[in-house]
Amino acid sequence: MSQGSGMSASTMRAIVVGDRERWIKLVMFFCASVSFLGVLMIFLFIFRESLPAISKVGIRQLFLSTDWRPKSGHYGMLAFTFGTLFTTAVAMIIAAPLGIGAAIFIDQVAPEKVGRSVRRVIELLAGIPSVVIGWFALILLVPFIRNLTGSSGFGMGAASLVLVVMSLPTITTLSAESLKAVPTELKEASAAMGATRWQSIYKIIMPSAREGLMIAVILGMGRAIGETMAVQMVIGNASQATASLVQPGSTLPTRIVQDMGEASGVFRSALFAQALMLLLISVFLVVFIRLISRKRKGE
Repeated sequence: MSQGSGMSASTMRAIVVGDRERWIKLVMFFCASVSFLGVLMIFLFIFRESLPAISKVGIRQLFLSTDWRPKSGHYGMLAFTFGTLFTTAVAMIIAAPLGIGAAIFIDQVAPEKVGRSVRRVIELLAGIPSVVIGWFALILLVPFIRNLTGSSGFGMGAASLVLVVMSLPTITTLSAESLKAVPTELKEASAAMGATRWQSIYKIIMPSAREGLMIAVILGMGRAIGETMAVQMVIGNASQATASLVQPGSTLPTRIVQDMGEASGVFRSALFAQALMLLLISVFLVVFIRLISRKRKGE
């Protein structure tokens, strides 16, 4: 009799645990579904609002033209797409070595207390509002460039330097985590073979953390691509495609925020098409990260 009651209690506990796990799975599935549906709704909304401009202007004139004259019915966004990619590329050329170098210093070179202090300062930099960084650049950086080059000071170079500051905390923090995740056995084996600290860093640690370092740079790039207010304050907001660091230009986010308040009709739809282009660039970066991770796992 007691054995039967024991079996019954055990069965009931198994049922309760099973129900609890089922509810937990349902809650997790609901959270994941909300996130997915949120992203999908944003994409569908932007695409729907872009359709009038795509149908009336045409894909070629909208996405592949630099002729931006909204009052005349010309909505070519190629100059702004180029400005977004150009300023981001210049920023990454500067920020990637700085961020990875700072991560190496924090994780491999500096004493633990010093490295922790430097990391806290860099993390604090990530918490500064972008408008404050933009104001700082407007007051100090723009006059410096003006005196140095004889230009107006506003332009692609100033915007790129602002993006360096904005993306540096992301690159540094994620790179430091990637370096920290390298197995200690590899470092000890390298030291046992007589390698110096710098040889171990260059030959062993950095190749082992290559995937994480690349992801850190790409995520920093994604942070830079979407930056708006700080860039708008120093880029000059000119509707032209230029590869000169001292000439003013525009990016997709700055053009959207500058013109959205007075836009209507096809003009407004063209700005949504620019948002769609920005979203597609971000999606491409995410897919690229996944491909890198998958390729690395396949190796």
